[in-house]
Amino acid sequence: MPNSPGPLKIMIVDDHLIALEGLTALLKASSDFELVAALRSGREALAEFDKYRPDVTIMDLRLGDMNGIEVIRQLRETRPHARFVVMTTFDGDENVYRALEAGASGYLLKDSLRHELFVAIRNAHQGKRHVAAAVASQLAENLPRVDLTAREREVLQHMASGMRNKEIAAALEIAEHTVKVHVQNILGKLNVSDRTEAVVIAFRRGFLHL
Repeated sequence: MPNSPGPLKIMIVDDHLIALEGLTALLKASSDFELVAALRSGREALAEFDKYRPDVTIMDLRLGDMNGIEVIRQLRETRPHARFVVMTTFDGDENVYRALEAGASGYLLKDSLRHELFVAIRNAHQGKRHVAAAVASQLAENLPRVDLTAREREVLQHMASGMRNKEIAAALEIAEHTVKVHVQNILGKLNVSDRTEAVVIAFRRGFLHL
């Protein structure tokens, strides 16, 4: 993306009012940035992106109406030059992988310092990647990446809701034996010994969300 003259135009998408106000204050205090929009839903971001045409969008992952990763993915499909920095409380490695795959250039946690946020914004605008040190450490600790299939993710979601194999089989309209195979594959990939531990690890690493 060519460099924009003057301050970089920034849009924030975060449904937490305190976070939104805090980021707004940080950006308005810097002459390097112009806050063009502070939105509280993913659908607003999709509908109004072209109205504001931000150079970089700061995106939370958990929005009230949809997942921030999906917002990034949809916008990048038709606007490949759009730039995003994720700023979230989620440090699970799967969240990071999915956000970067969707098209985010940066991934920060909400306790990041102002300087790091500004560096991430500038890097994103230049097409460079910036991942917070704590996030990068989390990725390194959990290498290689766990690759769950779409069906395994469905089974895992039902496991998290307390369903047994027979109930999962009925819900997914597959054989109970097939569910058992999926469950064993999930336990093996997550390197755990039982279903409860699998669900706990899946929440911690970002395969599941409340």
